[in-house]
Amino acid sequence: MANSDAVVCALAQSKMDESNVKANACQTTGRTFGAFGGIAAALRSVANSDSWSLEGVYLHAAPLFALEDTTNKALTSRPDSPAQDCGRDEVERCTDDAQKEEETFQLKFESKYINSSVPLYQDYWLKCMRADLQKVQHKRLANLVMSQCLAGLSSPPASSPISVSSPPGLYVAPYALWQELPEVKRKRLLHSLTASDVRLQEAMFELILSETSYQKSLHVAVGLFQGSAELRNALSPVQNHVLFSNLKEVCRVSEGFLLDLEARLGQNVVMSKIGDVVLSHLSAFRRVYVPYVTNMMYQEALIAKLLQENKKFVMAVKKLEKDPVCQRQTLKSFLVLPFQRITRLRLILENILKRAHEYSTDVTNLKEAIEAVREIVVECDSNVQRMKRTEELVSLEKLVDFGNVKSIPLVISGRHLIRAGALKKLTVKSNHTTGSTVSRTDIYLHLFNDLLLLSHKNGQRFSVQDHAMFPAHVRVEVLNTRMLGLPPEAFLLHLTQNRLKTATAIILAAETRLEKETWVQLLSSKQSIAGV
Repeated sequence: MANSDAVVCALAQSKMDESNVKANACQTTGRTFGAFGGIAAALRSVANSDSWSLEGVYLHAAPLFALEDTTNKALTSRPDSPAQDCGRDEVERCTDDAQKEEETFQLKFESKYINSSVPLYQDYWLKCMRADLQKVQHKRLANLVMSQCLAGLSSPPASSPISVSSPPGLYVAPYALWQELPEVKRKRLLHSLTASDVRLQEAMFELILSETSYQKSLHVAVGLFQGSAELRNALSPVQNHVLFSNLKEVCRVSEGFLLDLEARLGQNVVMSKIGDVVLSHLSAFRRVYVPYVTNMMYQEALIAKLLQENKKFVMAVKKLEKDPVCQRQTLKSFLVLPFQRITRLRLILENILKRAHEYSTDVTNLKEAIEAVREIVVECDSNVQRMKRTEELVSLEKLVDFGNVKSIPLVISGRHLIRAGALKKLTVKSNHTTGSTVSRTDIYLHLFNDLLLLSHKNGQRFSVQDHAMFPAHVRVEVLNTRMLGLPPEAFLLHLTQNRLKTATAIILAAETRLEKETWVQLLSSKQSIAGV
């Protein structure tokens, strides 16, 4: 404390009668970490690929219901990639596991109700995105119209009759409807059911139809891409595993789920509930989706590397993507399928719940299923964030030089970077003749949830000058900058116990007042920050 008090007193004494000094702008503004984009950030390059363009997408409209003489021929399984849970240094075991799984995995699903003309899940997903955008636009337009309605209207206009279809301007032609099932037509159920009952059946049927579409795309991903000998030969066993992860397990779980959904439809074409079916598969969903989505960050990085360095991989992928079963979709669009499905599943279930009867026994099941799916997505997001933070620490550690300062490990369990950025270190020198002067030197701060590093930045590298445990030995003090003749962006940083086990204090200046407030707020935290 004596050290910091001396700094402030010296400033006050030397600056009492001097004019304010403007600080130079910092070279680099701080970056706050912790509030990651999560899964979306890990998939950014996939989302930016050409396959996601909403322009010129051809949505198939062929009849989808399977007739008695219609068969759905599944893609033949071919040699496989390494099995799940292969380590980076376990190449031999990966290869052995791959050979074993080749003999057991088969793509054998065939829908009883929907024929092979069902579109790929990529088309279904894009169609949903279009519909969601239209709903948002329609809602905004409706709010605008309502806000400008004439005050003289004594009563609202009469409600229009209930319709099964969407409102005008929002209608998106579905791939298929429950009411078009042969049994529904044969029993003339539309004449005995209310419009709300039909909407509920359509909402439940969308779960079945979309899972069928999902299965079709998974079959292409596994049968065509993962089963390609040419593609497999262009990769090492570990690369093959990172690229496809546990995709076959995802396909198996989806197949079992769809079989149970169709079994429920087969019991009674007017389904009374479906939430219990979802609940019975949630443990399997967590088992396969969490590791797959978590692995996608490494999957994305591997693809970027292979596209730049592996010509055999590029040629094999281009050849496979030209296959008619791909319907002009890319390998990336197939690899992102599990992420799209688990995030969309909750929306489908919420739509079913919205249309379910208030006293239906399925309401409780649906609410539990929706919450469970939400937890799976949250777990996926948490894992992705944790892995991105670890990768960030590994990359940073390679750029940090401790020099004469006793080194400390940066990559430890639970540590993550909160904020990093350049500031100015202000040094005040008093002179009885000319007054005091303020010199400025660059200093770079790395604030972790349990550590603060102060460094000099040289190019891309950082030379550590000091460090302290955070928040135990770090605090900040707001200064009366006008009285002290300091720039308004300045504040005092206290290290109550630095690398030398002594107390010290330095004056720092941010580039802007907003940046100063951000740093002060973060550095003033009384507890380790889990995220910002």
